[in-house]
Amino acid sequence: MKPVIIGIAGGSASGKTSIAHRLKEQFEETNSVVIIRLDDYYKDQSHMPMEERVKTNYDHPFAFDIDLVMQQLEQLMEAKPIEKPIYDFVTHTRSRHTEIIEPCDVIVLEGLFVLEDERIRSILDIKVFVDTDADIRFIRRLMRDVEERGRTLESVVSQYTTTVRVMHDLFVEPSRRYADVIIPEGGHNEVAIDLLNTKISSIIQANML
Repeated sequence: MKPVIIGIAGGSASGKTSIAHRLKEQFEETNSVVIIRLDDYYKDQSHMPMEERVKTNYDHPFAFDIDLVMQQLEQLMEAKPIEKPIYDFVTHTRSRHTEIIEPCDVIVLEGLFVLEDERIRSILDIKVFVDTDADIRFIRRLMRDVEERGRTLESVVSQYTTTVRVMHDLFVEPSRRYADVIIPEGGHNEVAIDLLNTKISSIIQANML
């Protein structure tokens, strides 16, 4: 039986990753849920000098290797393990390390353009959009990029005003119309998370029959 694929989209720092981890934690004992981050599928830029890498518009769909995403999702759907890339946000290219992902009952795919791309949408069983206020998303992104990704305050603000906000309005926000479920408040929305957990439980139980 093919796995169920749940797509979680939303703006940068909207809470997509938090929701994905809340879902996975609920089923940690059964090891039935795996998380795939679209961010790890940014195109490899190891052939480019650093000064060129930093000019990449990471908030445009063209920055992602969707062909590889589809190839590896199809492998998982065929019950085959994958060697998933890991993106290094400090060096602005793929890490030399990879991650082996084993097939399981439920695949949670989370990222900016999970609902924007038609090919990805075509294989999703449940489509989720995380709706969080722009000012909260900006503050979260600012703190994350400075603390975890080694960015300066000035670079984060510049990137947000020149590309992040513009690309969100062009590509991310319009994709909410494809969602089956819209979750306000991100990972703090206990009702929405409980509903998704219930749905995942029913899927796992059906697969065990």
